[in-house]
Amino acid sequence: MKENGGNSDGFVRADQIDLKSLDEQLQRHLSRAWTMEKKKQGEEATTTTTITRERVRTQRQEWEIDPSKLIVKSVIARGTFGTVHRGIYDGQDVAVKLLDWGEEGHRTEAEIASLRAAFTQEVVVWHKLDHPNVTKFIGATMGSSELNVQTENGHIGMPTNVCCVVVEYLPGGALKSFLIKNRRRKLAFKVVIQLALDLARGLSYLHSKKIVHRDVKTENMLLDKSRTVKIADFGVARLEASNPHDMTGETGTLGYMAPEVLNGNPYNRKCDVYSFGICLWEIYCCDMPYPDLSFSEVTSAVVRQNLRPEIPRCCPSSLANVMKRCWDANPDKRPEMDEVVSMLEAIDTSKGGGMIPLDQQQGCFCFRRCRGP
Repeated sequence: MKENGGNSDGFVRADQIDLKSLDEQLQRHLSRAWTMEKKKQGEEATTTTTITRERVRTQRQEWEIDPSKLIVKSVIARGTFGTVHRGIYDGQDVAVKLLDWGEEGHRTEAEIASLRAAFTQEVVVWHKLDHPNVTKFIGATMGSSELNVQTENGHIGMPTNVCCVVVEYLPGGALKSFLIKNRRRKLAFKVVIQLALDLARGLSYLHSKKIVHRDVKTENMLLDKSRTVKIADFGVARLEASNPHDMTGETGTLGYMAPEVLNGNPYNRKCDVYSFGICLWEIYCCDMPYPDLSFSEVTSAVVRQNLRPEIPRCCPSSLANVMKRCWDANPDKRPEMDEVVSMLEAIDTSKGGGMIPLDQQQGCFCFRRCRGP
């Protein structure tokens, strides 16, 4: 190797290199570089998390709840597409309707899309409503992995394809259950009118918002602790179309469905009025309409033979008139719900007129002209 005191050519003698010192310098450099890289990654992760959270916040619908604040507890009711549970949301006692779309892979994308649309439709309709006779909507969430169920052994997670609607908890249960409990004793006339007015006012409010419930029945009406009726279950409710021909199809429950709905004809909010007439009869009689007829028999008789529940002779004519007007075969002849409210408010309950209890009836189905309580 060429030696030069000034090393002008840039060569260095190998025996003059301090390998240990160089190794230490390299180690320090790598350590600093690694620390800086980790710090950079941490900052990026924090930024990403912040952006993600901000994006979720901005993308969250106004009706969406924070799933981490919800505890789902015991089942209180079961339906076709899911269950209703007691629950706690942000410290408040609530009812939680869980909609199960089925295990992953068991439904087609089209079916899931349809269920999502139906779910969104229900909450979009419900979350804007505010009335004492409509169950208070608190919020909903769609397919969240943060849902959990509280059990005796702790908490278990829910599948991500489960959606839920959170509403106020009403301890009185379904109106239908209340009527079944009073099937033998019947209800005092004042109670009949109070329950009917609650339902009528709730429906009148919905119709004023251009909302057709489409499944009005006592099973979908709930009672609070003071026995106030509140309309629930907006699963098939929808905004009323400006053109009635846009609203067709058999939507509702057998026994409560209007003839035009059963027949597959166009319909409007007057289908709710018809269903209310059936509910009014049910509230007065504490009984079920057409208990012994099949689906085909009811459909045929209601549409072709103008079948309606038999009104007891002890029923005051003022109330019987409301029933008959509401379930008229011609939708145009049925009153609006605000008119129904006025008719019910005008009924005098001071002299009684309720259904005569079964153990006091002489003969069949109340053929006496006596008044009940």
